[in-house]
Amino acid sequence: MNTPYSFDDLNLLTRTLPVEIRAALARQTPPAEDLLEIVLDLGRPPQARYSHVAVNLAEHPVRREDLEAVTRAVGEFGADNRAGIEGTLHRISAIRNRRGDVIGLTLRVGRAVFGTIALIRDLVESGRSVLLLGRPGVGKTTKLREVARVLADDLGKRVVIIDTSNEIAGDGDIPHPAVGSARRMMVASPERQHAVMIEAVENHMPEAIIVDEIGTASEAMAARTIAERGVQLIGTAHGNTLENLVMNPILCDLVGGVQTVTLSDEEARIRGTQKTVSERKGPPTFEAVVEIVSREELIVHADAGRAVDALLRGGSPRGVRRRNPAAEQGELEETEEPVPVADGERPSFSPLGHAGRPVRIYPYALSRDSVDRVIRDLQVEARTVKFPDQADLVVTLRAREDDPRLRRLVDLSRVPVHAVKKNTTAQIRSLLRSVFNITYGEDRSEVEDMVQETERAVQQVKADGVKAELSPRPPSLRRLQHRIVTRHGLVAESVGLEPERFLVIYPM
Repeated sequence: MNTPYSFDDLNLLTRTLPVEIRAALARQTPPAEDLLEIVLDLGRPPQARYSHVAVNLAEHPVRREDLEAVTRAVGEFGADNRAGIEGTLHRISAIRNRRGDVIGLTLRVGRAVFGTIALIRDLVESGRSVLLLGRPGVGKTTKLREVARVLADDLGKRVVIIDTSNEIAGDGDIPHPAVGSARRMMVASPERQHAVMIEAVENHMPEAIIVDEIGTASEAMAARTIAERGVQLIGTAHGNTLENLVMNPILCDLVGGVQTVTLSDEEARIRGTQKTVSERKGPPTFEAVVEIVSREELIVHADAGRAVDALLRGGSPRGVRRRNPAAEQGELEETEEPVPVADGERPSFSPLGHAGRPVRIYPYALSRDSVDRVIRDLQVEARTVKFPDQADLVVTLRAREDDPRLRRLVDLSRVPVHAVKKNTTAQIRSLLRSVFNITYGEDRSEVEDMVQETERAVQQVKADGVKAELSPRPPSLRRLQHRIVTRHGLVAESVGLEPERFLVIYPM
């Protein structure tokens, strides 16, 4: 993976400071690349805030003339009390008294940092809408900036940035080079952000929209409108975790919303809950949610809907923890579930862990007799069961996979669901062969060739930090490839159409 690097034009920000404060800043021990912001508050010593420490720059307090000098240098403040320096990503924010006089300034360093989205590049390139969460200063906007560049330049998409306060693409009429060829729509005042979001879709035909700080009900509604029109949406929202978002009555609609429902007696018995429970209202606007823990670590909820369902049932959202290999010696630490397989290709169910008893299968909207017949034909250690709470896995029709009743029945126990297109023994047989990793019918030499190719590609990706494409393989072998890739701490996705569908392995 490429090491992140940046450029920040710091001198253009520091030269707005009074001479003595600028000189004091230049004498500081912490490196300039760690500087986050400079704080000037009337009657208090000026302060430089770094990643891990805050340092006073003078013993004497900030004077009104110091504040006036900076405000003259940066120009006019907008309705949101923010100003910028043309051609840079720096942001200057004002604090005013009741008369409107400036009594404090925050000079925030804006940096164009490259190489920050390697941990989520697979999500960005998948075309799904992704929501970033995290505390202020953790790097959400920096990641949005690079996402815009990657989508526009690397993937050739039509990208529009909704740039409230010019924080993503910088101040001035020409967007900062850090966003590549992505287009930028400015927002005159924060309360118009939702209107500009809709205007972008209606007027400029974007394939992807980038928006920072979704924080109001109107913005959440605009985001849903954009997603429903098939436009990829990459954004940030207030809140550090998915749980914070679900509990926010205004923003919970971004992940499907919350409603109170009354269960049937059977469902309440299976769940072991009261009859009145909270459930997700609809499909999430953002299909994936990323919690940014730090600049080197994040937690990915690749299926936001299921994660929200788990939270509403009192469980864990079961996110996947990803770390920068450069900071963690190449190890990818996972929490409670494996790195998800893209494109809806589920990881194969492994009978391991069920030694000594058959794997229990619950057929939903499928002929139980047909499933039993296939089990006998394949001679696998499995049997069907009558109730979903007894099952190790569920098999169903693809058309019924998203039935609300099925989702409610299986989400509590987190059993995997596998689907077939038609209720035929041929398709059920193909499914169970894949589930149980039965590869007879595949040439043994092809299996060996697949393993060798995948291992070589994994080593190449780790060594060179670039993605690798594998040869087309049938579904049963691609599933084994996914396992090999995951074991090495990398991420892969299947692309293309059968029979030429193949895996792409990405660096972490």
